[in-house]
Amino acid sequence: MRKTSLSIKKTRVNGLLFWQVTAPKLGGGRERRTFKDRAEASAFFETAKIQQENYGTAALSISDGLRVQAVECETRLAKFGKSLRDATDFYLAHLKTIAGSRSVREVVAEILAARETDGASVRYLGDLRARLARFAAAFGDAMIASVTTRQIGEWLRGLGVGGVTRNSYRRRLAALFNFARRQGYLVQSPIADVDKAKERSGEIKILTLDQTSRLLEAASAETLPYWAIGAFAGLRSAEIGRLNWADVDFEDGLIEVKGNHKTASRRFVPMSDSLREWLAPYRASKGDVCPMGLRKKLEADRERAGLREDWPSNALRHGYGSYRLPMITDVARLALEMGNSPAMVFKHYREIVKPALAKRYWEISPTKAKNIVRMVG
Repeated sequence: MRKTSLSIKKTRVNGLLFWQVTAPKLGGGRERRTFKDRAEASAFFETAKIQQENYGTAALSISDGLRVQAVECETRLAKFGKSLRDATDFYLAHLKTIAGSRSVREVVAEILAARETDGASVRYLGDLRARLARFAAAFGDAMIASVTTRQIGEWLRGLGVGGVTRNSYRRRLAALFNFARRQGYLVQSPIADVDKAKERSGEIKILTLDQTSRLLEAASAETLPYWAIGAFAGLRSAEIGRLNWADVDFEDGLIEVKGNHKTASRRFVPMSDSLREWLAPYRASKGDVCPMGLRKKLEADRERAGLREDWPSNALRHGYGSYRLPMITDVARLALEMGNSPAMVFKHYREIVKPALAKRYWEISPTKAKNIVRMVG
């Protein structure tokens, strides 16, 4: 079979002069284009010649449908200053990343193992594991490189939590996706474009007297000290987590709180009569105040108390400040006890609770004390 070559020649149709360009097609045969104008035919011929030299016959065999599609795509990309080549390079890189990516569930396991090896704290690992497990429950089988900004935003909004909690989830997801990017599992983290939730910094919510009572009564023997110290001494969760029973001085009625990233120096928090009564069964205890697996055990307590969903951020600490200030009417003193500035205490806890209600809060007693003594002993 004779091979078709690229050519240009004159031809007449119904007595009129035209110019025809013949080009070989991929797989055999030919494609012929007819032009009224010689200059137009010559321009097409030269372009076809260059394409043939660069890409062979494949470049000369584009169908009309593909040619129309190419023009349409090129026009759409031109609005962003990009070409078909740019789009192809970008998408090929994306496909390559997807091919070498890992599932969300796999990357979650990797980052937890890496953070543990790096020496992350038990508290941080527990928080990271809990939040990422919830994300993996929704996206576990998806390739992490395929998860979009929109999907993440919709998932965060669907959690049904407050702004502070939602942003905490967002920070943990940022750690996950940045880790995946450094491992080469995706090109760019989608978290940067995920909107942050608005946090109402001036508004605090606290547990009611009934909720506080239910929580303390629902607590297990292991977790009761955590809840009691939070409610009646106002320590931060991290501070309670670091407490040893040696830090609780029953004789002098003081709890020693050692310095941390928020409070550079140690402080002593007085034990109220209420707290002494709740902690009485633990007077001879030694070692850490909080048990292993604290997070799950606290969640179980809240479940029993009917407070799993209705849980304000920093509920116990805010409750302590709100119920304590009306009783002592001394902002500076409360600031020392809580390890905060007087300005912060004045802003958050002034005129939140009436004195009569505050008095009832400090009268909450361990109605199940005998059972608690039996369990501890």
